[in-house]
Amino acid sequence: MMKPIIFIDGEAGTTGLQIHSRLHGRSDIQMLSLAAHERKIQARRSEALNSCDIAILCLPDEAAKEAVSFITNPQVRVLDASSGHRTTPGWVYGLPELDSEQPLKISKAKRVSNPGCYPTGAILLIHPLVASEVIPNDYPINVHAISGYSGSGRQLIDQYEDPSHPEHKTSPFIGYGLDLSHKHVPEMQKYSLLSHRPLFTPAYGKYKQGIVLYIPLHTRLLKSNSSLEKVHETLDLYYANSEYVNVQPLRDAESTKLLEPEILNNTNKLNIWIFGSKDQDQILLAAVYDNLGKGASGAAVQNLELMLYGLS
Repeated sequence: MMKPIIFIDGEAGTTGLQIHSRLHGRSDIQMLSLAAHERKIQARRSEALNSCDIAILCLPDEAAKEAVSFITNPQVRVLDASSGHRTTPGWVYGLPELDSEQPLKISKAKRVSNPGCYPTGAILLIHPLVASEVIPNDYPINVHAISGYSGSGRQLIDQYEDPSHPEHKTSPFIGYGLDLSHKHVPEMQKYSLLSHRPLFTPAYGKYKQGIVLYIPLHTRLLKSNSSLEKVHETLDLYYANSEYVNVQPLRDAESTKLLEPEILNNTNKLNIWIFGSKDQDQILLAAVYDNLGKGASGAAVQNLELMLYGLS
């Protein structure tokens, strides 16, 4: 029996290298690679894209769209790690925990779009609460997240890690997305089931990888029966059978004073925390995960497994 052929277009980038590392040594698949000097030759890329079983795109958005246009073989399936197709009709959103039907959709899809690192945490927090009507879909959602600098790719990694770089950075914290038009916002809105755009304020810290993401809630703006316990119960039940998403007990949240962004690095896990107290009308949702794991390459490999083997 022929082994499935996997081609990573953009394998020299941050996400591509991470995916390649996670797949290295596997005996159930065959990796197709291009020599460094061939990777920018359109004819060679097109040949590789059309001779594989699954193409994983680790490219800038426009380059990913171009790569898809090169594919003429109807048997080739695509897993796009860019943000180029995350809200495109006909593409399946590659977040298996979105709902009970999503793993099957991913397993059968010809075109799968891997989620963004920030939207992964935001959607996993918001979607179940809106779907269960704990949060109204017009709630004014604010998402604040701090990621390791690897979330911006090779350029910022080099700026932080190479002291000789002409734009060498030493800042402990950099806020960005101040025009409120970050490319992840449409994705967050769509898959969180929100009727209005969330306000998203991202930042980088002076560490390589890991995310802490926060979403504050005011109980006075929620459904009348919503409470800290109701929010926790809803999320805990929603992810009860999840392999990778873990909702932490309220008793643990009560005693937790610090959240470390690097605690789940090099894994595909995501921890959900719900903070608050009965005498406050405020709840703080938090997600901790690896922006290169569950936020990128780990999620890609999780989706690849579904595309290869379905739900078995």
